[in-house]
Amino acid sequence: MKQQGIPARRSPALIAALLLAMPGLALANADLESKMANPKNWAAQAGDMFNQRYSKLNQINKDNVGKMQVAWMFSTGVLRGHEGSPLVIDGMMYVHSPFPNKVFAIDLDTQKIVWRHEPKQDPFVISQMCCDTVYRGLAYAEGKIFLQQADSTLVALDAKSGKVLWSVVNGDPKLGAVNTQAPHVFGNKVITGISGGEWGVRGFLAAYDINTGKQVWKGYSTGPDNEMLMDPEKTMTWTDGKMAPVGKDSSLKTWQGDQWKTGGGTTWGWFSYDKATNMVYYGTGNPSTWNPTQRPGDNKWSMTIFARDLDTGVAKWVYQMTPHDEWDFDGVNEMILADIDVKGKPTKALVHFDRNGFAYTLDRVTGELLVAEKYDPKVNWASHVDMKTGRPQVVAKYSTSKHTNPEHGPDVNVKGICPAALGTKDQQPAAFDPNTKLFYVPTNHVCMDYEPFEVDYVAGQPYVGATLSMYPAPDSHGGMGNFITWDASAGKIVQSKSEKFSVWSGVLNTAGGISCYGTLEGYLKCVDAKDITKELFKFKTPSGIIGNVFSYEHKGKQYLGVFSGIGGWAGIGMAAGLEKDTDGLGAVGGYRELSQYTELGGSLTVFALPD
Repeated sequence: MKQQGIPARRSPALIAALLLAMPGLALANADLESKMANPKNWAAQAGDMFNQRYSKLNQINKDNVGKMQVAWMFSTGVLRGHEGSPLVIDGMMYVHSPFPNKVFAIDLDTQKIVWRHEPKQDPFVISQMCCDTVYRGLAYAEGKIFLQQADSTLVALDAKSGKVLWSVVNGDPKLGAVNTQAPHVFGNKVITGISGGEWGVRGFLAAYDINTGKQVWKGYSTGPDNEMLMDPEKTMTWTDGKMAPVGKDSSLKTWQGDQWKTGGGTTWGWFSYDKATNMVYYGTGNPSTWNPTQRPGDNKWSMTIFARDLDTGVAKWVYQMTPHDEWDFDGVNEMILADIDVKGKPTKALVHFDRNGFAYTLDRVTGELLVAEKYDPKVNWASHVDMKTGRPQVVAKYSTSKHTNPEHGPDVNVKGICPAALGTKDQQPAAFDPNTKLFYVPTNHVCMDYEPFEVDYVAGQPYVGATLSMYPAPDSHGGMGNFITWDASAGKIVQSKSEKFSVWSGVLNTAGGISCYGTLEGYLKCVDAKDITKELFKFKTPSGIIGNVFSYEHKGKQYLGVFSGIGGWAGIGMAAGLEKDTDGLGAVGGYRELSQYTELGGSLTVFALPD
């Protein structure tokens, strides 16, 4: 790393300290950024704050990855779905588990457990989690490990001892407000959201001081402007082919009465940050209930990409992808920040692969909509996105709402909707490769039948109002997944590799020219980044993979690892012992065959080249 006026051989920590002292060059977080600058570490869930999931390590490469062997394994002692990945910081690995959200600190020299932390949580919380007891991972900064418990308690642990430094309650699980997402550290704040849209929880993003746990700001997804931290005249959105102010009461005007109070828009996905803009980027989830006829209007600002100022939480711009969502197309998937050419113009881009089946490229500075195209050709609920209004053009045949199609609505089973509610991609994060300038995307190739029904809101009880059945997309020969490369400038699939089941694993690309992901049957696969049809490595781990691939270096040797442990929405039937096809919000029937290929588990498998 070489900066003007700084000798090239200074340590990352010293460089961070020097940069902090230079006017106008404050870092996102000096300690964390220095850890991330060292490719030997995996210091954040995505490896960086841009959510690119790219490692600069190249010891394992496309020429030798096929020789990888298992280096070591570790069991968390917990069954059910293992999402996210461990962190690796200066020779220590920090491993998490699903509920009860255990944390292990492992010395990589000896593979000895240095400390473990197991919070005491009321098992009642499990019944308040819609789609398995998953947890997507820890965060690190300034000698602290941040844990977001299922019961919503946010905890700071001493990274050396595991001692609890502070804890704060983020929501009320008795009302369905639980947590599954990984907290993220940006600046001197730990950022977290909330789960529970299927319980009518009102979504928000909150910032807490990393040293004290004091809440700094909280911005809701729906409701009055002051509670959403929106300036009616300065918060911008895409309309009529340009950016314009959202205007007063932009959310309230799109809900009937007080429905916004139980309107969902929860925030359980991945967050990214750009220190140049000082903005946090994230998506909001589905509106509640799933029966759209009961909630007329656009239901703003559910299903929305938000850009908020890190210091104040004030929304700078918003873009709603699926107004009046009729299919549970949560908008929480990661926002990948990348500097790319878009239609011949250098652009500070934000790229988002939404559950609704459209991939969006926006200018992350201004919020302008640049590209919106289908990333699965089977997507049929909308014909296209009108680039002037930014609105998807809904195909009436696949509408589930009386407001869109008077012949549909409650008690009408609308068949053949693509994608299914779990989306063309759920939270499993994609990767960006700066060498190929392509995005590597794990996808679901699944469709559904969707029958809404009337439902009353009862605090602390599920507030769904729809029965779903899922199945492979037509003419897919039984395949329920594809691994694709995507050109975000042209809005086109470059290559596609079919998989038997949905690809529910986070992707990792490396400077070694490989792209690696896991499958629901339990295979870790690595392919050539320039030709993903070339499978270079394949290994069957003990259970299905819904975790995210990561890499680190220790004592001069590169390692590549992934959690295995079937569960999550796709594996909820196995994880929770559900039997009816419509259980698990429709996933049980869709993925019934999965039990013939894998079984419950909970372990980390780490690979390396032979000595």
